[in-house]
Amino acid sequence: MYLKKALWIDAIQPEKGSPENEAEPPATAVGELVNSLTEQRVYREVTLALRTGLKDARAEFSFVRLRGLKRLLKFLRSVAESDSTINLFSRTQSVPELQVVPILFQHSLKDYEEDTVANLDHIFGVQPMKITSPSTDAEVSLALRVLEGCCLLHRESTVLAHQYKAIQVLMNILSFRGALEQGACLDALISMMLDSSANQLDFEACNGIEEVAEIIRDKQVDENLRLKCGEFLLLLIGHVNGRERPPLATIHEDIRRLLGEKSASLIWAASQFGSTLDPEQRLTALHIQARRVLESLDLY
Repeated sequence: MYLKKALWIDAIQPEKGSPENEAEPPATAVGELVNSLTEQRVYREVTLALRTGLKDARAEFSFVRLRGLKRLLKFLRSVAESDSTINLFSRTQSVPELQVVPILFQHSLKDYEEDTVANLDHIFGVQPMKITSPSTDAEVSLALRVLEGCCLLHRESTVLAHQYKAIQVLMNILSFRGALEQGACLDALISMMLDSSANQLDFEACNGIEEVAEIIRDKQVDENLRLKCGEFLLLLIGHVNGRERPPLATIHEDIRRLLGEKSASLIWAASQFGSTLDPEQRLTALHIQARRVLESLDLY
């Protein structure tokens, strides 16, 4: 969603350098009217972009759903550029037909084995059988990126995700899908668990730490995925540090048991980094610390 400037805006805003530019600002009533019209226009474009993307994301064929997910991801990146558009997006997510997270779990992140036909009655009927193509690797990966964006921009999306047992779905993806989906899955897991005790409890119930530790210990796994697991543990530990009650109250002991004392101490110390760093420096530091975590593992 890339907004164009309204045609009527030039009529009330003098050009830079003109004598009118140094005059008093427009009356309060006019300014409020302009702001109201601008907000309404942006809201219409936000809802239009959502309706267009969600329509394709509900399609029966994977390639159409993939197109819709690309539109939604591009839309979310555009929304993230300003607080005003983030607020408008949050407003749309209170409208059931505009909610993104349910569509993701009803289609792209759905387990299509559940739809296996138990009988052949449809062959003798007059109504054609509705066939939905299963999700491809690219579709699942993109759906996870959209899920991550929704949870970061709109905290109530984590509640919607919990209603669809999102942690269980994502842990299944982490266990059985390829490296492309697994990397996106780790990012989505972090975004869903931020300030969400319900999702953290589900992660604990699914033995999530054990699953991540198993990947990071396995030398046969792609190194980039192992590094991603290291980053995941650093971010998770940094978020729950100092917690003395469930969920994830025993995460330090779990990591010590699964990865050893040396790696656990390094993860704990490294998770304290970066409060004064800018985002780019923080990301670089995260990569470096994840590499050190992998190097510290005593693998046999």
